[in-house]
Amino acid sequence: MANPVPTKANLMAMQKSLSLAKLGYELMDRKKNILVREMMQLIDEAKDVEKNINAVYEKAYASLKMANITLGVCSNFARCVPLDEGVKVDYRSVMGVEIPVVTADETVFENYYGFDSTNSYLDEAYFNFNEAKKMTLRLAQTQSSIFRLADAIKKTQKRANALNNVMIPQFTEQIKFITDALEEKDREDFTRLKVVKRFKEEKE
Repeated sequence: MANPVPTKANLMAMQKSLSLAKLGYELMDRKKNILVREMMQLIDEAKDVEKNINAVYEKAYASLKMANITLGVCSNFARCVPLDEGVKVDYRSVMGVEIPVVTADETVFENYYGFDSTNSYLDEAYFNFNEAKKMTLRLAQTQSSIFRLADAIKKTQKRANALNNVMIPQFTEQIKFITDALEEKDREDFTRLKVVKRFKEEKE
């Protein structure tokens, strides 16, 4: 960027721009730290869910396997269970980043497939897959949130770097250029006034 015209008005404008750039950098850095802290908490939560979700699914499929063994293929019974449409996605804001909040209506356990032609293994599979659903929703929420936060952190860091490594040094350099030019002009004016004053004194 070309150096601005060295005037006091431009000096004041550059000083204001530098002050705003420094404030912007501080805010971006603070935002990044908050987002990182939030993401680290979610990573710990995601690890906890991932550690347990396999066991939950293994238990669910094991109970389904027992139901299939004792009742035959259970797909006809599964068709009796109504489609779950109680999953909702809302959002909460963390420093302007929209984080998903996944909720599901509490499952009301009813005997949709009748007692006379089924057994407890099918009930167990039903309960276990409902637990797997809850774990899956929780994992989807944390993983989606981590992805959004990581993307926001990357963008925030990029903007902070642009301010700290480009804009702030640029404004600082321009302020120095204007200040030096104005000081040089003041010295020239002072020297000129001394010469004029001495010339007048000699003439008198």
